[in-house]
Amino acid sequence: MIIIGLTGSIGMGKSTTTEMFKALGVPVISADEIVHQLYSGEAAPLIDAAFPGTAPDGVVNRQVLSEKLMAAPEGFKRLEAIIHPLVRACEHRFVDQARARDEAMVLLDIPLLFETGATDRVDTIVVVSCAPDIQRQRVMARPGMTVEKFEAILARQTPDAEKRAHADYVIDTGQGLEAAQRQVADIVATLSKSTSEGEKNA
Repeated sequence: MIIIGLTGSIGMGKSTTTEMFKALGVPVISADEIVHQLYSGEAAPLIDAAFPGTAPDGVVNRQVLSEKLMAAPEGFKRLEAIIHPLVRACEHRFVDQARARDEAMVLLDIPLLFETGATDRVDTIVVVSCAPDIQRQRVMARPGMTVEKFEAILARQTPDAEKRAHADYVIDTGQGLEAAQRQVADIVATLSKSTSEGEKNA
């Protein structure tokens, strides 16, 4: 089974691209979705203990947490120490279940694939990218986004050029949805072929 690691900087179209893989039958798990579930579950009391007042009702208030982190960026490491092991455990369970079903491939949608050293947990890396001006336009159109917040997020992410340099495949979402869908279909076809050939040679 091939484990695909998909990543991309903010505003690159990663979530939309993930859905394209899913539409082609590739089992997908999203680190962002896992975090969302953890924030309303087992991680909430841990985060509230580390950042008092962020989860008074047992659910993490993302806005309050974001404000605390923006005011004191050193808190990111404390938050990551809580969240990342829980996310990895969910991903491991997902992969094990898919392997038990004899899936040909799975996709792990990991925004911080490079930043968290997760590259050794995947077999092939797909980077979603687009031109910087398109990225900025997309991100600044998001509710509540500011230039300061955007720049703070970028500062914590591996530069796009570096991600592209270490990718096995790059999907350019700046060319439109249909072009991105063709690129995704080509990647799935290529990986499916390599899986079939590997089984024949086994």
